[in-house]
Amino acid sequence: MPNVLREHGLLTRLRAEDCGTVVPPPYVHSIDSETKVRNARAIHDYSLALAGSIGRLLYRGFFPIVPGGDCSILLGVALALRRRGNFGLLFIDGHTDLLTPDNSETGGAAGMDLALVAGTGPRLLTSIEGLAPFVKPEDVAVLGYRWPDPDSRSIALPAEPMTGLPLGSVQSNGADYVAAKVVKRFESLSFWLHLDVDVLNPAWMSAVDSPDPGGMTPDDLLTIVRSAVQSSRCVGMEITIYDPTLDPDRQGARLIVDLLSKALQE
Repeated sequence: MPNVLREHGLLTRLRAEDCGTVVPPPYVHSIDSETKVRNARAIHDYSLALAGSIGRLLYRGFFPIVPGGDCSILLGVALALRRRGNFGLLFIDGHTDLLTPDNSETGGAAGMDLALVAGTGPRLLTSIEGLAPFVKPEDVAVLGYRWPDPDSRSIALPAEPMTGLPLGSVQSNGADYVAAKVVKRFESLSFWLHLDVDVLNPAWMSAVDSPDPGGMTPDDLLTIVRSAVQSSRCVGMEITIYDPTLDPDRQGARLIVDLLSKALQE
């Protein structure tokens, strides 16, 4: 993902500096028997490396933009932030990622990342350096999700003190209203933006792991992301899940680069 976005002009369009790559360890398919999470030890170690890299950028006053693979990169990001104090998290995603090792069918950290950074799960991942939770639940806003169904009783739905703004909220109230509401939510707390492109409707972004029906339009997403990143309280962002192997004509890559350039430069 990062290489393809670079090839499609991400650095040039954003007038950004390439600060390198944190290379992940090899993927292991087996589920760790102790934590019930795939690649738990590798994710722990990778999170430490990623946190170090992001921490150095934050220290230098940069606004990091972290294009990654799956949503488990949030752990390294959140650890870097927690080392510096308390930060909020605007979590824009088609899924809530609030599964736990006890109720996940796959054991994949990518479906648990929000739960993990908020302190729910094995200590190997939730309490790196004893800093649990990396982000307090009351400092999290989950926006744009369509899974689980907000009208269901799923245990993976955001619950107080988290703020939940499902896709229906965007569609019924309008992206401008939701953008203003969520930015006001963080008016007294610096925050990080997590963006999983599966929040978009597959009609525009099909190159993702779980292209579920429905989803946000690019225009609505741009409105929300632009409001977030132009807030003086936003310190950086990550963008995840785009899979170039599912995007042979690179339509998805162009959409991502366009969205980020419009949000950050216009």
